[in-house]
Amino acid sequence: MGTIQSINGKSLTVVSDAGTASTISIEDATKLLQIEPGKTDLKEATPLAFSDLQPGDRVLVRGAMADDGKTLRAGSLIAMKKAAISEKQNKERLEWQHGVGGLVKSMDPAAQTVVLTTNGFSANKEIVLHLGKETILRRYAPDSTRFDAAKAAPLSAVQAGDQLRARGTRSADGASFDAVEIVSGTFRNIAGTVTSIDAAGNAVVVQDLATKAPVTLKVSAESQMRKLPAGFADRLAARLKGQSAETPAAQGAATPAPAQHPQQAQPSDQAAGAAGAGNRGGGADFQQMLARMPAATLADLQKGDAVMVVTTQGSEKDSPTVVTLLAGVEALLRASPKGGQDMILSPWSLGGGEPSAN
Repeated sequence: MGTIQSINGKSLTVVSDAGTASTISIEDATKLLQIEPGKTDLKEATPLAFSDLQPGDRVLVRGAMADDGKTLRAGSLIAMKKAAISEKQNKERLEWQHGVGGLVKSMDPAAQTVVLTTNGFSANKEIVLHLGKETILRRYAPDSTRFDAAKAAPLSAVQAGDQLRARGTRSADGASFDAVEIVSGTFRNIAGTVTSIDAAGNAVVVQDLATKAPVTLKVSAESQMRKLPAGFADRLAARLKGQSAETPAAQGAATPAPAQHPQQAQPSDQAAGAAGAGNRGGGADFQQMLARMPAATLADLQKGDAVMVVTTQGSEKDSPTVVTLLAGVEALLRASPKGGQDMILSPWSLGGGEPSAN
């Protein structure tokens, strides 16, 4: 199984997901079929002409090795067209964007439900996720936020306090959600001040306000970073305090923001991934508001900046990696040290790596 890299006459070069290139020989007797992404029953496959194959198509090839020991003589080839895969990915990207994300409050394996706490400006809101027999459950690797590194996992792997995102269908009253797919993970949450920045080493040291200890954080290409403009945090803080401080950005945030590259969150993102969906019932969505802001870099940070960060767990050998970092949050932490941090605990782009259509 792999992706067609090139076509030369009746020969294909197919690259597997592991990066290995194979030469495939298509013969007159080779059975060529096309199937839609996501389908698994070959009864739904349709005949395919060799001329319709293109680089970028996904293929599953069965056959016998030729005498040269290098070429696979194809007995059958089942293809998923590149355009169909792209269409499915775009559809799923929108579903993730319009899905739900938040912190796991509780699970009921017998009832196959998860109670999720989502975040809004005025108050937290609980939503009950209903899982079906066909619901896909994935779990992020401890050191990664890439969707394509997430592995299938049972509901028993989900823990209270985990961050979770789901795509599916929301009920009319917004109190429940029928999940088609969920992805979850355990992440650290840090609020503190920047003590040093290593731009060359892609790292930042933050003095954790809770533990009073310095924490070295790695910044990767998947890390999502934002810095609130001057005065903006004050208006958000006013909302946290229950004051009326409607802003143009907040008023427009109810409209879903474009998906953040879930293949980085092309979650990604995006994803993938997938822009965060918070408490729409409470008005403006904080994560969507952040998604509209320009990305920040380490060069935008200064010593003494207050930050709220979601990171991977890290280990004794490896420092935690930044999932999301929000700077310029002094007013938010003053207004609600815990509540302000909670607003980013459902990262707007948990999912570097969007759902694939394999």
